[in-house]
Amino acid sequence: MAIFIGLLVIAAAIGGAAAQIVAEMRRSHDAVARSRQLSIAALFAPALAQVQVDPRTLLTWQPLAKTLRQQFPDEFAALDAAGGLTFPFSKDVIGAAHARWTAEWLAWESTHDWTYKLKALEAQQELQGSADHTVARAKLDAIEREKLDAYQRRYEEYIRVSKALQQLS
Repeated sequence: MAIFIGLLVIAAAIGGAAAQIVAEMRRSHDAVARSRQLSIAALFAPALAQVQVDPRTLLTWQPLAKTLRQQFPDEFAALDAAGGLTFPFSKDVIGAAHARWTAEWLAWESTHDWTYKLKALEAQQELQGSADHTVARAKLDAIEREKLDAYQRRYEEYIRVSKALQQLS
């Protein structure tokens, strides 16, 4: 009987030690997960600020976020739950970036138009006041080509980025 009681005491001690080890392993696992969450949050904090300044940066950061989300799904799920949105780039963030990109395009387009209207007006005044209409006409034509070239380059970039931003949402 004494041996049986001794075995029960040993079994209880082993069970208690095992429970403590399991609890410590859980705490350690939770600490590692929180550390990863913090590292991920710190990684994307500058990206969130950059996206507000230049929406094109979202096209660089979003693929990284997607890759890391696949690599660390539990950590991203915890970050999503904590913020109530998809971390780091929710549909609202992507939509705002697209809207900002479009607004910047419209502002650039207006400025571009006025800049080249002014240049053309100055060239037309030279044309009217010049004895040599050939040089003044060539200058006016060069301004028109420059205007169209600048517009085309910027428009191509606008469309490329707009489509890419749209695909993210």
